Order: sequence, then C-alpha cells, then structure tokens
Amino acid sequence: TVCLSEPKGIFMSHKIMAINAGSSSLKFQLLDMPQGDLLCQGLIERIGLPDARITLKAQDQKWQQTTPVADHREAVTLLLEMLISHGIITSLQDIEGVGHRVAHGGESFKDSVRVTDESLAEIERLAELAPLHNPVNLLGINVFRQLLPDVPSVAVFDTAFHQTLEEPAYIYPLPWRYYAEFGIRRYGFHGTSHKYVSATLAERLGVPLSALRVVCCHLGNGSSICAIKGGKSVNTSMGFTPQSGVMMGTRSGDIDPSILPWVAQREGKTPQQLNHLLNNESGLLGVSGVSHDYRDVEQAADAGNPRATLALSLFAERIRATIGSYIMQMGGLDALVFTGGIGENSARARAAICQNLHFLGLAIDEEKNQRNATFIQAENAIVKVAVINTNEELMIAQDVMRIALAESETFAVSA
Repeated sequence: TVCLSEPKGIFMSHKIMAINAGSSSLKFQLLDMPQGDLLCQGLIERIGLPDARITLKAQDQKWQQTTPVADHREAVTLLLEMLISHGIITSLQDIEGVGHRVAHGGESFKDSVRVTDESLAEIERLAELAPLHNPVNLLGINVFRQLLPDVPSVAVFDTAFHQTLEEPAYIYPLPWRYYAEFGIRRYGFHGTSHKYVSATLAERLGVPLSALRVVCCHLGNGSSICAIKGGKSVNTSMGFTPQSGVMMGTRSGDIDPSILPWVAQREGKTPQQLNHLLNNESGLLGVSGVSHDYRDVEQAADAGNPRATLALSLFAERIRATIGSYIMQMGGLDALVFTGGIGENSARARAAICQNLHFLGLAIDEEKNQRNATFIQAENAIVKVAVINTNEELMIAQDVMRIALAESETFAVSA
C-alpha cells in the first residue's frame, strides 16, 4: 500500500475505525493502516439503559465506566470523546475512514461497498432477510455519517464472500418461485472471517491462495464451515439464515424440517416460538442441558455427565460430516483451518474433529495441538492443519483502505 504523494518506500499511516453495531451494543477497533496495528478497541453495551457499560483498551491501559447511554448516537458521541480525552487521537480529523459490519448483502453486494444514499437504501431493503441485524447495522452507519460527515464509510457484508457459490450450492429444492420472488437461497455468513483466515493461511504457507483447496472451520457460539477453492467460496454450511448447518451453541443446525410442524401441532407452538426453540434452546445447550458454552460442556463431560459427552460428540461428528462432503466437492484437500472462539482455543474439539482421518492424509500432532501452534499437523501428514486467529476488524479496515481511500487521487491502495 503506497502513498503516491510520498517518496518511494515511505508509507503513510491512516487511522481507520472498524464498527460492529448490535441492537444494544457497539463494538469497535481503531487501527493504524496499512500496517494493521491496533491502536485501541472497546465495547459499549446495554445501550438504552441507565447502567450502560463502556470498556476501552489501548495497549496496556484499560478504562471502564458505567453511565446512562440513551441511544447509539450518544454511544458514538461518547466513544469519540473518549478517544480524544485519553489521547488516542488528537481530533476527529485523525479518523480517515470507518468500516461497518453489515449482516446481509443478499445478491446485491458481491463485495464491500462505499456507503452512499443508494447503497444505504439497498441495505434497508434487504432488512427483510435479516430483520434483527441490518436495521441495527444501518443505525450505526447513519450515526457515524452524521457525526463524521466528511469521513468515507464502507459497508462490509457477512454474505459477500459467498456470492461466488454456483447454483447447485445455493439453490434449495423448493418450488422455483420461492427463490425467484422471495430470494430464498443459501447465502452463508461469517464470510469476512473465512476470507481473512484463508488469505492468512496462504500467506503463512507461502503458497498462492489460488492454488489451494481449503476447508475453514469458524467454530464458536455460532459455527460455520466453508469450502474455499482457488480463493473462492464454493460451499458453506450456513444457509438462508445463520441457523442452518452444523450444531452450534444454542442453534440446532440442520434437522428434519418435518419436526417443526409436528412439534407445532403437538405443543401448539407459534412460528416465533419454533424459531426461538431452534435458535436459542438447541445445540450444545439443548443436548447437554448444561450450557451453550463449549468450555462448560467440556467440564461437565469430564465430571461424568453423559449428555455433555454426547453433546461434544454430536458437535464434532456434524462438523466431520460437513468437511467430508466438501473434500468430495473440491476433489481433495490441501489445508484444514480452525478459527473462532472454539476453533482457536479448544484442543479437544480439534482432536475430535480430526480423529481417524489418516486415510485422507490428515493427522494432527497432539503436542502441537495442545499448545495451539499455528500448524498442528503430524510430521508426515499430507494435509496441513492450521489454527489461525480470525480478525474481522482488520479485514474491515483493509476494505476501507481498498475501497474508500483508493478512490482519492492521493492514494493507490492495493486490494
């Protein structure tokens, strides 16, 4: 990334905000780009309540306070004031770009885009596909546009990376009109994470991503698996919503769809109650009866809880089955990658998922696995197995550099 107005070899620094707005929260990072150095990060939660909590971290310093925060506009105002008062920036002019995570881009957005009135209108239209997320993401974008009107903004979509899926991977075998009229298809999510992790893998291997067949396992309270061939997503486990695919913390993942009308008739549940059952009462929590947190379920299994043990087995087997189908689709596998809270931190989960796969040339070294090494495959294994910390905020900041700042005559920013 070279600034054309600077002498060759000198890099200009740009402070870029990465924003993830939730219904009652605002998660943020300020990064020094293009180096990617983290200047500060934080979270404002319980927005709208009199005891909202604000946490700001910068290097080895941490500030916390509890204060009333009426709405997202006030949250952003407080954030910007804190950045100045703590000396992280000298003025608002220091911030040169803002990137916003947006849950759903539908078929309209195949890449991150500069925020304009037109792109905002389309994001709002797509809210029918993500009614709990897109309106909140829009709120965050609009507040920053109001408070920083001269700063370019970029929308980064969870779904965009998966727009390379071909029809056999994204069309559901329903009457065609449900796709044609309502857009019901596989969209996939966690795309920003899958894109970042696969690119980082290729960089660490010293191999072009275009030459690799990768299965990326983003495992956390929400989990998704992605098949990446030649740098493009060719299949992914989440579908029309983030509910489908593998078993998760509180989500069931794929089940026989006829279970739903059966339960509705037997227990008199409404569609909303069924949705809550699948999204909030199932998965690790539903099977174990202990917790949605993988660590808690591990502890319960170690203490002899048979349902907790079963939950861990189900979790691993659903993921193994998905990986196997993706290997078939891609005609082989060069690397398996683990990321997300569970993928990055649970040696037990990684070992369970990789067990008895020697016939595929895939085996892990348990000592490397236990210490969370970057590459944990056994010495003679053909398939690389990596543990890579995801960094969606850095990916968002990189897209701000690539899309917004590159439009200025001053900058020539490589993708």
